Amino acid sequence: MDRATWEAALAADGYAGPLDRRMEPGQVAPEHTHPFDARLLILEGEFILSCGGETRRYGPGEAFELAAGVPHAEAFGPEGATYLVGRRAA
Repeated sequence: MDRATWEAALAADGYAGPLDRRMEPGQVAPEHTHPFDARLLILEGEFILSCGGETRRYGPGEAFELAAGVPHAEAFGPEGATYLVGRRAA
């Protein structure tokens, strides 16, 4: 997905943002939740999401959503990850 299309959908669906984020190589965020819906677009590197007993790897151009309150863990590949995130109140 390209950035312009992603940002247009973000605004149309009531998300604030986007915020630019950069995570370092090998960084890990243990299981946690957020009080907001999140929508992400990966720009560079690898974002590894573990949720509901499954692990999925996202790379450049891939997008995903995570509903508020869903327990998940995050990890980042050997190059880290640069991504955009939009947030929407639950």
